[in-house]
Parts: sequence; C-alpha cells; structure tokens
Amino acid sequence: MTSGTIARRYATAIFILARNAGILERIERDLRGIADAIAAKAEVRRFFVSPIVNRAEKAALLERSFGGRVDRIALNALLLLVRKRREALLTPIVAEYEKLVLAASNQEPLDVISARPLGAGELQRMVERLCTVYGKQFEVSASVDTTLLGGARLAMGDRYIDGSVSGRLDDLARELFAKQ
Repeated sequence: MTSGTIARRYATAIFILARNAGILERIERDLRGIADAIAAKAEVRRFFVSPIVNRAEKAALLERSFGGRVDRIALNALLLLVRKRREALLTPIVAEYEKLVLAASNQEPLDVISARPLGAGELQRMVERLCTVYGKQFEVSASVDTTLLGGARLAMGDRYIDGSVSGRLDDLARELFAKQ
C-alpha cells in the first residue's frame, strides 16, 4: 500500500470524526497548525520523524505541547501516528484532509499557472467558466511561470489542462512524429 493511500485512509477517518462532531474547519485549522509548527524548525521535524526516539516520550512531549491548544480529535490523530510510527505521513494526511473538506463543500483546489500575471477580471472569468463547465466551486491559487511563452496550465484535482503555447507546441510535435 502506498503512502498516499495510507494518508488518504487516515484523513478520511479524521474527516468522518470531525464531520460527526460538526467541526470540520476547526480540525483543518488544528491539523494545519500542528504540521506547520513541526515543520517550522528542522530540529523539531527531525525529532518528530525520528524512529529512534522513544514513542512514549515523543507522545508525552506532543501532549504537553498541543494538549489544550488543539481539538482532541486532531491531537489523538497525531498521537496515533506516533504510536503506529507513521509520523512522516502528517503532511500528506493534512493535504488529503484539506481536499476532503473542500470536496464536502463542493469545492476543489484549482492551480492556475500562467505565462504572465493575470488581471483579476481575467482570472475571475476563467474560474467562472470552469465553475459552469464542471459544476464545482474552486479554491484558486495563481502563479506565474515565465517559461510557458503564453497561455496557462490548470490543475484541478486529478484533471490537468495545458493551454500554454509550449504545451500546444509539444502536442504538435507529438502529432508530427506520430504520423511519420
């Protein structure tokens, strides 16, 4: 079983518990906060993922650090990862959980990578058209990649649309070589 599959299973279990408690967003905030706090310092990250650190000692330290500051569901998930020696899955679990929360509100992440900065109107029109076509709402993140020559690349969950000039040229080259 791949680590992505395992992370998805943990995230789904946490999601179900949080949904039943009616605190999806709070758990999302807590999980993101825990992951960010651990990743903020290299020595903390090394301690957290180290297989030679005693699990009971690690769990006690995490309980002291996060107990009372985060919801019990988030803390118990963290302690379970320590018990099962799956600490390295924390970041993928948080990412999968965030996807589940978006999907529960009929949203999906949308990454727009364009050759130049898009104006607010351009980006809004593009997102509105995608909302109409796919029947979803999107949480948009936009970035610029000057190597694209022109156009944009879109990543929506597991869908990828390459509308860049360099992508079109690659498609054309593949077609030409396929016909030979």
